[in-house]
Amino acid sequence: MKVLVWLIPLVPALAVLLNGLLGQRLLRDRAHILGVGSVGISLLLALIVIIRIIADPSHPIHAKWFTWVFAGSFEADMALLVDPLSAIMLFVVCGVGFLVHVYSIGYMHGDPGYPRFFTYLNLFMASMLILVLADNYLLMFVGWEGVGLCSYLLIGFWYDRQSASDAGKKAFIVNRVGDMGFILGIFLIFWSTGSLSYEEVFDKANHGAISLGVATAITLLLFVGAMGKSAQVPLYVWLPDAMEGPTPVSALIHAATMVTAGVYMVVRSQALFELAPLSMHVVAGVGAFTAIFAASIGLVQNDIKRVLAYSTVSQLGYMFLACGVGAFASGLFHVMTHAFFKGLLFLGAGSVIHAMHNEQDMQRMGGLHKYIPGTFWTMSCATVAIAGLPPFAGFWSKDEILTSAIKSGGLSTLWWLMGICAAFMTSFYMFRLLFMTFYGNERFDTHHVHPHESPATMLTPLKILAVLSIIGGIVVGLPPENGLFHRFLAHAFHHGGEHHAHVFHFWPDFFLMILSTLVAFAGFVTAYHLYLENPQRPQRLGDKISAAWQELRSVLLSAWHTPVPTAGFYTTRAQQLAERFAFPYRWLLNKYYVDEFYDAFIVRPIMWAMNALWSFDGRVVDGIVNGCGAFTRLYANWSGLVDRLVVDGSVNGVAVLVRSGSQVFRLVQTGIVQNYLLVMALGVFVFATVYLIFV
Repeated sequence: MKVLVWLIPLVPALAVLLNGLLGQRLLRDRAHILGVGSVGISLLLALIVIIRIIADPSHPIHAKWFTWVFAGSFEADMALLVDPLSAIMLFVVCGVGFLVHVYSIGYMHGDPGYPRFFTYLNLFMASMLILVLADNYLLMFVGWEGVGLCSYLLIGFWYDRQSASDAGKKAFIVNRVGDMGFILGIFLIFWSTGSLSYEEVFDKANHGAISLGVATAITLLLFVGAMGKSAQVPLYVWLPDAMEGPTPVSALIHAATMVTAGVYMVVRSQALFELAPLSMHVVAGVGAFTAIFAASIGLVQNDIKRVLAYSTVSQLGYMFLACGVGAFASGLFHVMTHAFFKGLLFLGAGSVIHAMHNEQDMQRMGGLHKYIPGTFWTMSCATVAIAGLPPFAGFWSKDEILTSAIKSGGLSTLWWLMGICAAFMTSFYMFRLLFMTFYGNERFDTHHVHPHESPATMLTPLKILAVLSIIGGIVVGLPPENGLFHRFLAHAFHHGGEHHAHVFHFWPDFFLMILSTLVAFAGFVTAYHLYLENPQRPQRLGDKISAAWQELRSVLLSAWHTPVPTAGFYTTRAQQLAERFAFPYRWLLNKYYVDEFYDAFIVRPIMWAMNALWSFDGRVVDGIVNGCGAFTRLYANWSGLVDRLVVDGSVNGVAVLVRSGSQVFRLVQTGIVQNYLLVMALGVFVFATVYLIFV
């Protein structure tokens, strides 16, 4: 069994090598054979392992290969762990991953990067499986960084498009910010416990080896990592831009698996988080705020994939809200159901885009239900599920989160109100998406656009996920908070094998269930009224908002350049116009200007600082270095000149003088004795003359 556990991530890793080396040369349009086949084998192996865990959940599988890190007293094992928690994630990753791979055969057919696409997908699968199966935090971090790399590669898959390459870089950089917190948390865990193994760390935590302050610091740092990977405010901005990648990437990485890695890490670290009440409040607060913040942006978006992207951010907030109020099992329950219906929604959106010849603007769709009925019915199931209407999957997990929030104490009422508001918004914008896409008048050019249903390779995964979106919650979620899912997962928590966040009480919980259902139904009715019953109303509302903004603009400009007629006019009428129309609409349409804020106050200042440092380096540091070089060259030239003119000149001058003198003296060296006698006689005559004259 341990060998099977290791084969689950190793089979897609082997496919990465084969497709990477041979795909473009030999396989080409058949690269999916290795890509899909390897994930199918991993799914079969995973099901065998999961069945073993279901049969005996109290005895997890530890599959140690070898010890791969030695540093003094520290050792880290290359070991995998399969317990109920990792088994659930294993089912989600392999199950949804396999369906996305099958879907990709039809969606990516004919793309020049076909082998490269499946290579990246397989690399992601191997990394994600390492992440969820790791036996310790260090190996989890390896998988964590692996999926971050794959996210960058897949978002920027169409790298010839500037928007795609920019989105990939944005995702990579934002995730690095979160990863810094995660790795610091890992360092602090080792410092406080001397180990990174889950079993040892959690055992010491439960026996008081970690103080309150240290536990708070550890969990807050871990949560920073989770915020980056799972797109929570303020580190969520990469996820909407990640829609630049192919739609199967959106479904697999940014809806069903990778973005839930942060939630999985928090749930896995439940023993640490329960030691830090402050961290729990932070997790709940960030999750609740993110849920309502992202949902509000989704209300007015018109790009079908961007609506789903903000929906993903909002639903991840729900999951963290559950973890923050202690309902870890409910949070993971929502991870599973969300994988079903959100994976279906993204794949369905890909089918719509495929049918509309790459059109993503819902304002240019409409009336598609008669052209692509299979896509329509499957997406309808997912829409009802995410809206939280019974008995679909999303209802059970969402209701558990809301019920747990109201029972949590402290700020429970606030968490519940924020959750219920987000639930209304979710229902509204999802039915808005459904109605704008599939109902109403055909708003596309019927002469040039001919919608057509997707092939079977794309529709079959949609149908399977539609079934799971319908029954995936009721099968394992009943009775609420104590169903098969919760009893199975209880064996993974470190409280003597039993952990239930809250107890289900029929009448109050049933009332809350009815209330949340009514809220979801109200979202449906509102969307129906605006986009089906009276489809011109949103347009008229938009026209009013635009007119109001123009009027407000003219009022403010006139107030700037000319005196205001009356104080009352400026403080009441203009303010009412701004508050009622221009402010909310423009801020929602522009996503609260968060990207612009980051660009103005973070990106541009950093770029300015980097340019300043670059200028300092180029002008000062390089100037000093280059100046030293120039001075050295000048000194060397001067030294060479002195050497040539003075030193060599002196030596050469003496040589010339000696040579010249020798030439003169050579004249008297004739070898004739008579000449020598003549010279001697002349010499004697000269000396005698001088002597007689001067002496």
